[in-house]
Amino acid sequence: EVQLVESGGGLVQPGGSLRLSCAASGFTFDDYAMSWVRQSPGKGLEWVSAINWNGDNTDYTESMKGRFTISRDNAKNTLYLQMNSLKSEDTAVYYCAKEGGSEAHYYGMDYWGKGTLVTVSS
Repeated sequence: EVQLVESGGGLVQPGGSLRLSCAASGFTFDDYAMSWVRQSPGKGLEWVSAINWNGDNTDYTESMKGRFTISRDNAKNTLYLQMNSLKSEDTAVYYCAKEGGSEAHYYGMDYWGKGTLVTVSS
């Protein structure tokens, strides 16, 4: 059974940082690309970032380039999202998602975690 468990969310002040983690199990982690997606209060899902199977190809939504960094540790079956210079508009539930192939954006996302809440507020 595929399981994706996010952690690391919480309350942070504007300008602060957080690192999210996603522990994966139930599949061969290093065979698949992974993504982060978020949902802000009252809004739809927004794709944040993706990383291919071995981490040498990453992609970001334009508004997050330079502030967020996606990475993965295939030895630990864990996906990360380092978020710096956080803004109030980054407040959202952040989900990790398994992609359907080794490279992102080709096959879509087929499994999702339950999410972790990030609140950016003073």
